[in-house]
Amino acid sequence: MKTSGASASASPLLEADRLALQAGERWLCCEFSLKLAMGECLVLLGPNGAGKTTLLHTLAGLRAPSVGTVRLGGAPYSEWSTLDAARFRGVLPQQQPDHFAASVLESVLIGRHPHLGRWGWEGTDDERIARAALADVGLTGFEQRDILTLSGGERQRVAVAALLAQAPTLFLLDEPLNHLDLRYQIAVLSLFRQLADQGRGVVMVLHDINLAARFADHIILLDGQGGVIAGDRDTVLQADCLSHAFGHPLRRFELDGRITFVPD
Repeated sequence: MKTSGASASASPLLEADRLALQAGERWLCCEFSLKLAMGECLVLLGPNGAGKTTLLHTLAGLRAPSVGTVRLGGAPYSEWSTLDAARFRGVLPQQQPDHFAASVLESVLIGRHPHLGRWGWEGTDDERIARAALADVGLTGFEQRDILTLSGGERQRVAVAALLAQAPTLFLLDEPLNHLDLRYQIAVLSLFRQLADQGRGVVMVLHDINLAARFADHIILLDGQGGVIAGDRDTVLQADCLSHAFGHPLRRFELDGRITFVPD
């Protein structure tokens, strides 16, 4: 059983203590610690294959850490029931497999399942929440479309809507910008930034350093060789640290009060 609602709300939404991850014989990251409070956004950065998805899955409780501990709302995942964990934290996977035909509305209503009883069915309130989530991602009018007829970007927005309908306190997003054009990249990141500002927590894997600089409060930077730098955005996002991690020299500029990194 998870901790009580009062104690969970008083604790950081997510904590990692002396966390280290190993895949086979390879160490993905050395030991580091983090705390994510309500109202904060954490971005995981690093080159391909550095272990960002593995780290996100570990923070989401989907795999055990090799070293150290992860706590959700002040308690280890072992003290949370599956249902309570699903109500507290929601996970957006990197890929959205669609094996069966279903309407867009039916797909988004899946996000409401943690809030239903064992034999419960979606009611009018669940449908209202699902429709509002579709509106939030610009898909009003798509409710009866077959999920198999959507473009990759539309399908990604449906997945985001399902996560919004789940209404967790903590969002964990693995490459939420997959298949999205520029307009919806900014719209989706702005949406989650707004949710963080309203008191939720957000952890997401991104590839764009400049978007991380714009939307994150904290950064975990993996270098693909086991090294990790974890800290606030301005501490981690330094040209020398990023150049080392990504294996290419970068230059840092400030334009209209916004930090931008450009390949040298």
